[in-house]
Amino acid sequence: MNHPAPHPLAGRTVTVTAALNGHLPSEHEFTVEDWNDRVFGQSWMTMQGHPASLMYAMRSAVASLPPDNEVVYGKVGGLGHLVHVNEIKDGIA
Repeated sequence: MNHPAPHPLAGRTVTVTAALNGHLPSEHEFTVEDWNDRVFGQSWMTMQGHPASLMYAMRSAVASLPPDNEVVYGKVGGLGHLVHVNEIKDGIA
């Protein structure tokens, strides 16, 4: 695991600007659960077959997001998503 401590925004709802669910980039209210590697015990890059990691892999390539583990897991509505800290609009990245 890369992140020994919870993300500073864990449990909070923030605004992210991201192209979620195949839409154009827009603002979303995103509830941060924690760093992805703390939630799932591994990097998003090794989460074979997980819907959130598959969507993030495609989205990160198109959006030219950094290929690192500075990624948080959270929810928009009831759907889980991965978001890079650079996409968090209001708060600590």
